[in-house]
Amino acid sequence: MKQLKLAVLALFTLMTLSNVNAQDENNPWVIGFGTNIVDFYGSGNFGDHVKDHLGNSDWNFLPSISRLTVDKYLDKGFSLQFAGTMNKIDHLMVEGDVDEFYYSLGLNVKYDLNNLVGETAWFDPFVSLGGEYVSFGGQGKEGMLVAGAGFNVWFNDNLGVNFQTASKFGFADKVNDHIQSSLGLVIKFGGKDTDGDGIYDKNDACPDVAGLAEFNGCPDADGDGIKDSDDACPNVAGLASMNGCPDSDGDGVADKDDMCPNDKGTKANKGCPDSDGDGVLDKDDKCPTTAGPAANGGCPWPDTDGDGVLDKDDKCVNEVGPASNMGCPEEVITKEATEVINFTAKSILFNSGRATFKSGVTDQLDAIVKIMNDYPKATFTIGGHTDSTGNSTLNLKLSEKRAIAVRDYLVKQGVDTTRLKAFGYGEGEPIAENNTRAGRAKNRRVEIKVNN
Repeated sequence: MKQLKLAVLALFTLMTLSNVNAQDENNPWVIGFGTNIVDFYGSGNFGDHVKDHLGNSDWNFLPSISRLTVDKYLDKGFSLQFAGTMNKIDHLMVEGDVDEFYYSLGLNVKYDLNNLVGETAWFDPFVSLGGEYVSFGGQGKEGMLVAGAGFNVWFNDNLGVNFQTASKFGFADKVNDHIQSSLGLVIKFGGKDTDGDGIYDKNDACPDVAGLAEFNGCPDADGDGIKDSDDACPNVAGLASMNGCPDSDGDGVADKDDMCPNDKGTKANKGCPDSDGDGVLDKDDKCPTTAGPAANGGCPWPDTDGDGVLDKDDKCVNEVGPASNMGCPEEVITKEATEVINFTAKSILFNSGRATFKSGVTDQLDAIVKIMNDYPKATFTIGGHTDSTGNSTLNLKLSEKRAIAVRDYLVKQGVDTTRLKAFGYGEGEPIAENNTRAGRAKNRRVEIKVNN
């Protein structure tokens, strides 16, 4: 008996070392085996029974494996236990007054008190109520009501120690009321953990992939505290604010979306900087600290001669000139030369109704070419005019053809075409009356005006 008391003390010591879970739906089966003691109530009151039970002289003990249990978890803390025990009874009222073999078979409903007081993991107290068939040798056999309590102490996920005590009350007075207490090992099993992560499939949100308890069994491959299913970069540790992705340069753009992951930029520029704010990213900007158009690689257009006309638009990049003259210096043609051109232009005659020159006109045109060549930067406008004879639409076309004919001749003689513009004005700008032959002759003319 002394050894049994020591075992009970050892049990309470082990209670302080365990940190695992009680029987539940994840470990629905428990088998147990151990030893038991039987103590019959005396004839006194309940207090006497308690004192008697706590004493040493009334215990009946068989020094062997004498108790076997099988538990099946049901639901919400309830489980069903089958229990079978045997014992050698040599002490009913006084020591040696009987010599009988004792055995019992029964079913008990157990309720886990952790469901009321809160989960204690390693410590699993319970109460029980059920019925047993008890045989007490020649004394008799009968069914008995069994009410008890006990606890399991779990060393790990599968192995623990069980202590259980119960009072048995008969209905036919064939077997004396008694207390039976037991101590033994219990083994729980039956839970399924497919991925082996210690979280049973029933509670595992990722049953096929090993994971962590804080993520209900789901993995966090990069260890950044964000489970893989919510992690946009599951294999690289990152920030929660970046959905688990890193932001190496701290610009608020995740590296996976950052075109410049090592240079702090803006979201608008996909994580790249634009130091001069010209809309050309520094990585593409030939002048990253000076604003310039994209068409020139982010650099400002040069103005070599400083005349305010950018080189790209300046026809004379090394000479100062106004924008009106495309950056080239204006060449002022003399008054005398202008008058010669105007006078000579009046001698440009055309065949009637045509855009062909009359004989001898080319001499006058050659004289004009010479003056234009003397002032190579001067520009001119050639205007063709007609009288009011005939259809006005045809006159407009004819005047344009005559102006073009003059321009083409001058170009053939070496005058740059960019210096000449030709327009037809038709009969819209007469310089004399159209109701006389002399007036109409004056209106059929070509004028050459100097632009600069």
